[in-house]
Amino acid sequence: MTEKETTDNFDVRAFNNQVMAEFRRNEGKLTGWMEGWSVCILTTTGARTGKRRETPLGYFEIEGQPLVVASVMGGPKNPAWYHNIRKNPQVTVETGAETYEAIATIETGARRDHLFAAVAEQNEGMREYQRKTTRVLPVVTLRRIDPMSTQDSPGEERVRGLGDFLVEAHDWLRTELAELHRQLDEIIEGNTDPDLVRPKPSLAQQLRTHCTEFCAALKQHHTGEDQGAFPMLTQQFPDLAPVLERLGEEHAVVSRLQNEIRQLVDEYVPGKTNPAKLKSHLETLTQDLEAHFTYEEKTIVTALNTLGPAPNIP
Repeated sequence: MTEKETTDNFDVRAFNNQVMAEFRRNEGKLTGWMEGWSVCILTTTGARTGKRRETPLGYFEIEGQPLVVASVMGGPKNPAWYHNIRKNPQVTVETGAETYEAIATIETGARRDHLFAAVAEQNEGMREYQRKTTRVLPVVTLRRIDPMSTQDSPGEERVRGLGDFLVEAHDWLRTELAELHRQLDEIIEGNTDPDLVRPKPSLAQQLRTHCTEFCAALKQHHTGEDQGAFPMLTQQFPDLAPVLERLGEEHAVVSRLQNEIRQLVDEYVPGKTNPAKLKSHLETLTQDLEAHFTYEEKTIVTALNTLGPAPNIP
């Protein structure tokens, strides 16, 4: 089909760009020798770069299940987009008639063989591609994960989902972390407030209290994910397992940094302890936590939104 990756004297990228431009210009319809083909544009996340990658592919529906085949026209190696979904299975699918989010599942065994046989019945070229290569052409099903929407009037906003709630929790934690930085900077700068009638409470004690509250909230947030959200996602979307495993490993790293910061804060003595070490640890936690939040929001929010509405917490 259109996913050819390497060939002599042929600019594959330019060809794919031309196909995608015509596809989008004509709402999914192609002309010339590709007229009548059912094609989609599959957007994946680069396994190494993390960048969005678009690929035009043959698009099939077997027994109501959308799917694509990593054929590369019978080439000897699996295409780049296939390796991308192995690391991050969340994809965007454009069909011309609609665009939707999906979880890409690499089918195996009898299920794969059944689906490929059905595809070959629709498209003789697929059977020829399989004859040309020793690798088993991967069949990848696309499981739609549209966010929940209201069932009332068309103009009504969609329901807040669990994924939206996750982002809100991240934003609150980001705000609290910024406050920790502010308090530590105040200690470092030695600021006081001369306008206060009563003595200002110890800045170190404020930092200690806020750090305790922040660390407890972050631990509760990650425990909730490990014991609640992640098991639900694994059950509903097994192909998210590599993503969830990485997020769980990051939780352990963040927990270690939290413990180190808590110890430094607890041992901090104004006028005796140099706060620079504490500042350095807090900056490391901030960088790691922001990278973790960003990756989590990019990979699981849409899937979480399909599992149910956000809790109504006043």
